[in-house]
Amino acid sequence: MQKIVLYSVLILGLFVIISCGGEDYAPKPKAYFRIGLPEKSYQSFDTLFPYSFEYPKYALIKHNNNAVGDDRYWININFPTYNATIHITYKTVKNNLDSLIENARKFVDKHISKATSIKEKSYENPENNVYGVVYNIKGNSVASSYQFFATDRKKHYIRGALYFNMVPCNDSLAPVIDFIEKDIDHLIGTLKWK
Repeated sequence: MQKIVLYSVLILGLFVIISCGGEDYAPKPKAYFRIGLPEKSYQSFDTLFPYSFEYPKYALIKHNNNAVGDDRYWININFPTYNATIHITYKTVKNNLDSLIENARKFVDKHISKATSIKEKSYENPENNVYGVVYNIKGNSVASSYQFFATDRKKHYIRGALYFNMVPCNDSLAPVIDFIEKDIDHLIGTLKWK
């Protein structure tokens, strides 16, 4: 009986010595799941709306059928896989272009307290009569990291903003934000007025 106890203690001691490798243990940093991104592929949004554009095939467009006035041309481009939405609003320009542009800037300015930088980039496509500005808003807890407006300067004006339907943590969402930013750039590049 003593030999069994002695052998058990020796074997247990041997396992303890062997399991204590020479490497120091360091805790692993927090990590996020790998996000799979599909290949870029687009389809046309060409309806009775006063504008048309191309949007990703992996996105869904929803609009409120009961809206009236210019609100009936507001849409949401949903990315269900990423829990993200691009909110598109439309307004008819009636000697109010300056106030519409100023309102777009005010929406961007609401993010100043959380932003680390806001980059403004002008956009011009004279062939399609589309002029606008894209705002790239950086910061880990910014609610909307990409916003834009586009107009023909006479009759049409749209504004768009990318939102995620979750508490923002833009460091972990960076690959998805970059991915959808390219889709928004494509949308603006294919925007046409009717």
